[in-house]
Amino acid sequence: MSYRVKLLGAASDLTAEEWQQLATGGDPFVSREFLGAAEDSGAASPALAWQPLHLALREADGQLAGLLPLYLRQHSFGDFSRDWNWPPAWQRAGLDYYPKLVSGIPFTPSPGPRLLARSDATAALRPALIQAAIEVASECHASSWQCLFVNEAEHALLADAGLLLRRGVQFHWINRGYRDFADFLATFSADKRKKIRREQRAVAEAGLRLETRHGDEIDTALWPALHRHYRDTFTRYGNHPAFPLEFFERVGGELGRRMVVFIAWRDEQPVASAICYRSDSVLYGRHWGSDIDCPGLHFELSYYQGIGYAIANGLTRFEAGAQGEHKLARGFEPCATWSAFWIADPRMRGALADFIRREDAAVQDYGAEMARHLPFRAA
Repeated sequence: MSYRVKLLGAASDLTAEEWQQLATGGDPFVSREFLGAAEDSGAASPALAWQPLHLALREADGQLAGLLPLYLRQHSFGDFSRDWNWPPAWQRAGLDYYPKLVSGIPFTPSPGPRLLARSDATAALRPALIQAAIEVASECHASSWQCLFVNEAEHALLADAGLLLRRGVQFHWINRGYRDFADFLATFSADKRKKIRREQRAVAEAGLRLETRHGDEIDTALWPALHRHYRDTFTRYGNHPAFPLEFFERVGGELGRRMVVFIAWRDEQPVASAICYRSDSVLYGRHWGSDIDCPGLHFELSYYQGIGYAIANGLTRFEAGAQGEHKLARGFEPCATWSAFWIADPRMRGALADFIRREDAAVQDYGAEMARHLPFRAA
């Protein structure tokens, strides 16, 4: 089947009904709500080098068949592509690295679907999306098309299409059928279990009240405090808090129960929070911040509350964001992530293929070494 290619200037160019036809597994990030709010609020806009060029495939009768989130980028801030050293390499070869095309979620390094197909689409649809993206990259004179943080099913399709696959490591919590948080903690060695309990006891003794709210349970008066927590954490470490207050107010209401926020209260004041999202099966930790210095509070809100929520709601995983070796002691296991790269210039493609091959051995060694530090009792 042949498809008509249409490049969209905004996620909202597709109707809500068309988005609902796409098989996303309830992923909150590849949604009209999340991408639309990010684009309309200015977080994912040309001003921050996120120019939307979402690639839609339509059938002859005009029906949407598939979608590939796509952005034209003039720098790499916020896409977590780990390509910091690549622009100088292009420059030494007499080439321009930017613009590049990115299929990823702005400021969100969470693995998920990228090749979005209608639920009843044929097997040829996703390869057609890949081929169309390569053609668009050529027409835009982009150095590359980067399909970032793809899921396992798409990993194989992108490899079959000849893209370079690059491995990364994140730390994910895996639900192994735990009855509750105490059941999970019982799998730890005694000293590691005592450390977790000590951290939780410090929070309890601080007199804080912990609460879980979904996006549609957060009123307008509460959002400024939650946004302050998010913003202050970024500015404290010299980073740019890209999402404005209006983004969270909108996306919380529109995503509803697909946003999960853990809040610590002192009396009637929200003093710390952790903003998460969820799909049908996975919880995603994204943003943490606090007005107070309380030992153990970061771990309680960002990890332990999320684990408890995942168990209670039958979720299979909790992905608490990129990096963070300190997550090992909390039961988060090293897991491979994958990103795929189509490189326009044959010389640079060969050089990158060699680099990725050598890097991969080190990444695998790192993952294996991290797994030796997990807190679980020996079998």
